[in-house]
Amino acid sequence: VFSSVTSVLNMSIFKDQFVLEDLIEEFKKKSTALSFGPLQSNGHISVQGSFPAIELLRDFLLLKAKSLSENDKREESRSHQRPKRRQQQHSLTTGTSNFIRDAGGEKQVVVLDTDIYHYMKYFFPRTFLVNDDVVISDITDGDITMVYIENAGSRSDAGQVLRVKEKIENQSMKLHNALRKERIYFKEHVRDEKRRYKWVCESLKPHYPSVLVIPYDTHIDVIGNSSEALEFTKDVSS
Repeated sequence: VFSSVTSVLNMSIFKDQFVLEDLIEEFKKKSTALSFGPLQSNGHISVQGSFPAIELLRDFLLLKAKSLSENDKREESRSHQRPKRRQQQHSLTTGTSNFIRDAGGEKQVVVLDTDIYHYMKYFFPRTFLVNDDVVISDITDGDITMVYIENAGSRSDAGQVLRVKEKIENQSMKLHNALRKERIYFKEHVRDEKRRYKWVCESLKPHYPSVLVIPYDTHIDVIGNSSEALEFTKDVSS
């Protein structure tokens, strides 16, 4: 269930420095396990594949973003002319600052499946437990949740941020290999049916302590190990 996800890349930040079509061809050569959609006029492109393959693509993007920042600094140091050009590059550097800081260790990002993220938050909250010197935030975009870890203390400790990132990655990989998601669709979008499903799920939870139930308007997601998720779904539907 978690073997494939879809994400949308915003390639517009690279358009001043690269021919986007050529850059995407470079992505395809380096990430043969990923499937790329067509490049949109606004610079967006959809990418589908496994989490490890998406993470490799992310690392490649980090290198590209870092190279843009270094080019920008060299250009600014050489000349204070062409103010319009400098303004464009400053905007680009600001837009990719998270990537630059990521490369330096002050800020790190972990790409997680949203369901795994919910499961971790519910059953393994200590994974995200940090001291006052580290701040964790997240941005969810459909099936993908970006977890940002950054240093917030007076003393910069990149190692501490990296340790938190490694802890989250290790836990997510364990769950990635163990979890399965089942989905129960509502037959009728009526309040009584949704209430009945909710009541059944609540009554079954004590018998399935390792199963996470996430209700939505049109369905219920059941997340757990393969056997428990399947058995829970059968019990709810019976």
